[in-house]
Amino acid sequence: MGIRLVQHVSVKRNRSSRRSFLKISAAALGTAAFSQPLILSGAEAGSTAANSKLNLALVGCGGQGRGVMRGLLSGGANLVALCDPDQDMIEKARTDALKSGGEATKNAKAYEDYRRLLDNASSFDAVLVGTPDHWHAPLCQAFMKAGKHVYCEKPLTHSVTEARELRELSRTSNVVTQMGNQGSASESLRRCTEIIRAGALGQIREMYQWGIGVTANEGSAEGNDPVPQGFNWDLWVGPSALRPFKKDVYHPFRWRNWFDFGNGGLADFCCHAINLPMRALDLSYPEKLVVNMQDGKQIADKAALEFHFPARGDLPPVTLHWQGSGKPPAEVLQPLTDTYGEKTPNGLLIVGEKGCIFTSHWNTGGMIRLQSEPRLNDVLNHEGTRDIPKTLPRIGSHGQEWLDACRGEGKTFSDFDIGGQLTEIGLAGVVGIRVGQSLDWDGEKMEATNVPEAARFIRTEYRAKWLS
Repeated sequence: MGIRLVQHVSVKRNRSSRRSFLKISAAALGTAAFSQPLILSGAEAGSTAANSKLNLALVGCGGQGRGVMRGLLSGGANLVALCDPDQDMIEKARTDALKSGGEATKNAKAYEDYRRLLDNASSFDAVLVGTPDHWHAPLCQAFMKAGKHVYCEKPLTHSVTEARELRELSRTSNVVTQMGNQGSASESLRRCTEIIRAGALGQIREMYQWGIGVTANEGSAEGNDPVPQGFNWDLWVGPSALRPFKKDVYHPFRWRNWFDFGNGGLADFCCHAINLPMRALDLSYPEKLVVNMQDGKQIADKAALEFHFPARGDLPPVTLHWQGSGKPPAEVLQPLTDTYGEKTPNGLLIVGEKGCIFTSHWNTGGMIRLQSEPRLNDVLNHEGTRDIPKTLPRIGSHGQEWLDACRGEGKTFSDFDIGGQLTEIGLAGVVGIRVGQSLDWDGEKMEATNVPEAARFIRTEYRAKWLS
C-alpha cells in the first residue's frame, strides 16, 4: 500500500503617513507606528547577570538545533546539557559544541529524557528547543514553568491552540522567550517594515508568496524496521500517535513531511514569509482562508491558499496568495522580470498602489521599486526612501538578541506572544489544507465557523506517556 497521503485538501495608523511618507518625523514613527506589541515585547522578564555566561541546555540535537547552538556558543553561552532520545544526535551536537565553544563544553551532561534534565534544573538558566514541531509546545511549557528562558525554533507550535496557550503563558512567565524566525533580525526586514509603515508603497491590497509547498502526508508509512541502538523511538514520537519505526521516513530530517510531526512547507515557512507583512501592515487573524485544491492538486492559475485579512483602521483589506506550485501571473511578476529576466527568484512580493517590495522567503535581501523607477533596487540603499527615519533597533543576530535579553540587556523581537500570533496565522492555513475546504475563520475563538469538523486539526490530542 505504501504511504497514505493527505486528501489535499489594531490600532489605527497615523493618517499623515498616508499623505506624505517622506515628511514623517522619527518621533511620530516611534510613538505611533512602532509602539505596538507586534514589534517588541512589552513584558519585563527575569534575567541572568549581565556579565555572566548563560548556562544553556540544548533539547533536540538535530541539524537545526546544532546550527542555532553554534551561534549561541559564539555569542557567549555556556553549554551544560544535551538532551535527545537519539544518542547519535547527542554525540554530533557534542562534537559541534567542542568546535564552537571550546574545551568548556566537553563536560556537557547528556540526557535522553527532558524530564531528567528538569530534575537537575538548577544546573542551567536557559533552553534551546530544536526538536521536531510536535514537541515544541510541551517542552516550552515545561521549561517556562520551571523558570527557564526559552529559545524555540519555528513554527512555535504544532497546532493553533498550542500557540494560543504559549502566548498566554509567556505574558505571565518571568522568562525571556524568542522564536527562531531568524530573518526578524535582518536589517532588510526592519527597513522594509519602516518603509511600508511610512506609506511609501501606498495602499496595499495584494501579496504573493511562491516557491514553498503546502501539503504533507496524513497517517503513517506501511511496514517497519528495527529501531537503531541508542534511539528511544517511543520518546521521539512522544505526544503524537505511536507508529512503527521506518528507516529514512521520519527521522532524521523527513518528519516535516508528516502532519503528525510537522505540517509541511506552509508551517515550515509561514513564520518567515508572513513575518514582514504581519509587522508592517498590522495584520492579525485572517477572516477567510480560501483553499484552491482538488484531489491533491492545486487548481490551475490559482494560488494553493489565499489568506484574506480584513481592513484595519485606514488600511484596506489585503490578500496573501500562497502559491504552492508554479508562480504568480506574469503581470504580477513584471517588476522581477524587468530586473532579473527569466531567472525570477522565489520569495515574497508586496504590491502597493505606489510600488512594490520583494524579499526572500526569510524576509532578507529586500528590493524595492516605486512607480517611476525602471528596476528593483536594494531597500537598504534606495534614494527614494532614504529620508524615512530608522526607528527599529539593528541587532543583526537573532540569537545574540535573545542572549542579551536573558542578561537584562534589551528585549527580544520575536517573543512567544508575537511568534505565537504569527504561528496561529500560518497554522490556520494548515487547517484549511488538511480539512480540504475554505474556512470562515474566527481567529479570536480559534474556530472555523463554517466547517465544524475542522476542530480536530485546531487542537492537538496528546499521547500523555512522555509528558511532564
